[in-house]
Amino acid sequence: MAQSTLYERLGGREGIRAVVDDFYDRLLDDEEIGPFFADADLEMLRRTQTDFLCEAAGGPETYDAAPVREAHLHVPFTEAHIQRAVEHLADSLDAFDVPEDDAQLVIGAVADYEEELLARPDEET
Repeated sequence: MAQSTLYERLGGREGIRAVVDDFYDRLLDDEEIGPFFADADLEMLRRTQTDFLCEAAGGPETYDAAPVREAHLHVPFTEAHIQRAVEHLADSLDAFDVPEDDAQLVIGAVADYEEELLARPDEET
């Protein structure tokens, strides 16, 4: 029998969207991170984050939003904010009983973009 993909183990698009919704709820409730989303199109963010994780997990979806660096240039994230967001993502994955190995793969897919998330407009690419 063929081994299932991470995408399948996460429950496909529906399972990934459920984790993303929980993750964004946690971000919005966070006193330090929540204010970054005050004027954001949350439905668009949830959809594009879902597409991103679906693609990263081997699903058929394609992340076709703005490049991560470009999309976050206006957000003054610090390393502490990124770490806090990763903790929220880990908590969301845990809430949906995602096995630790799979959770680490998802977190790793996001962590690969830390440099882009921390970029500033005056920095060269």
